[in-house]
Amino acid sequence: MAVIVKYIVVRNGEEKMTFATKKEADAHDKMLDIADNLFDFLESAKTKLTESQLEEVSLLMAQKREELMPILRGMKPKKTAAPKPKPAPKAASKAVSKPTPTEDVSSKKEKTKEKTKAKK
Repeated sequence: MAVIVKYIVVRNGEEKMTFATKKEADAHDKMLDIADNLFDFLESAKTKLTESQLEEVSLLMAQKREELMPILRGMKPKKTAAPKPKPAPKAASKAVSKPTPTEDVSSKKEKTKEKTKAKK
């Protein structure tokens, strides 16, 4: 019988998410706390948003808090750059082609046969 430990985040008596590690569960719980605080803040600001819109915006802001913090501090947000292309490998002076796995196996068998014949 296997024993499996699961960490379940429960908010207002409702299961929200299940995690394999305590660290992940704590991080999700913290994000939900931040979202609740943002919801209360936005609601008290008397914005013209429905409750579902307030919830959606507060969850988005809580999930993207690492990207949002520099913006709130007055800094420009970091742009996510496309990955840089890798430089082409330098041409070797000796061109050696690697055998495919099937060629590699068959060539090893042939070499073994040749060595056995040479020993006789």
